[in-house]
Amino acid sequence: MIEDLPAGRLFCFGLGYTAGRLARILAERGWIVGGTCQGLEARAELAAKGIEALLFDGAKPLAKPAAGLDGVTHILSSVPPGIHGDPVLAHHAGDIAACRELRWVGYLSTTGVYGDTGGAEVDEAAPLDPTSERGRRRVDAEAAWLRLHNEHGVPVHVFRLAGIYGPGRSALDQVRGGRARRIDKPGQAFSRIHVDDIAAVLRSSMGRPRPGAVYNVCDDEAAPPADVIAFACDLLGVEAPPVIPFTEAEGEMSEMARTFWRDNRRVKNRLLKDELGVCLAHPDYRAGLKAIMDDP
Repeated sequence: MIEDLPAGRLFCFGLGYTAGRLARILAERGWIVGGTCQGLEARAELAAKGIEALLFDGAKPLAKPAAGLDGVTHILSSVPPGIHGDPVLAHHAGDIAACRELRWVGYLSTTGVYGDTGGAEVDEAAPLDPTSERGRRRVDAEAAWLRLHNEHGVPVHVFRLAGIYGPGRSALDQVRGGRARRIDKPGQAFSRIHVDDIAAVLRSSMGRPRPGAVYNVCDDEAAPPADVIAFACDLLGVEAPPVIPFTEAEGEMSEMARTFWRDNRRVKNRLLKDELGVCLAHPDYRAGLKAIMDDP
């Protein structure tokens, strides 16, 4: 059970939205938590929460890696790969492999590695066929992290995350900020996951490590983005924006947004339930958005 997870020492490469959520939860439970961030302002914010962060922008290694990695029992990386590969492994693969007390390593990837399936379901055994350069970099990064396990015995686990949302980053914020659009592309659906459910999955994996494992991390219901916006508007008591056909909206999209809409797949999450015993607190976007409304 998650509650029985003994305290350890966690180091997060990239203390952003998702890793930072896990770090705060574990720090409250007596863990020693540290990691990296990219700027002095972020470091000060983390320090105010009791989390010591080292500066790491991916361009050069940590000035004193031992200050963060000595004695760590768990490592989590949420740093995305760049054009030259995964920056964490480029600079610190050897340091990670040398950590003698490591019990668990997690790498946060994306379900974008599956590419476009025309709406068909995918599980962890599905072929990797990304349609974007960013997706191809993720495939390479996953392989590099898993090599660290296969060649050096590092207890690596890969987590393929669906679209992340949570407090401060949801359809509710889009509606409140006047940025919400209801774009309709017939047959298109996207998988999502609440940030607190990600943290629960990671904690469950820490309690039940299986080095070399890969997990899809998503909720139970892939849904069209227009439906999510409509539900957020309903919760806020405002009128939903009109539906815009994808063919009309596409010309105004950034290349990254077009890449997002290019893929259509439904991601299966059975393994995280069957193997890790996870019971999602937010099994669909309706439950997740209601929870954010109740406790923003």
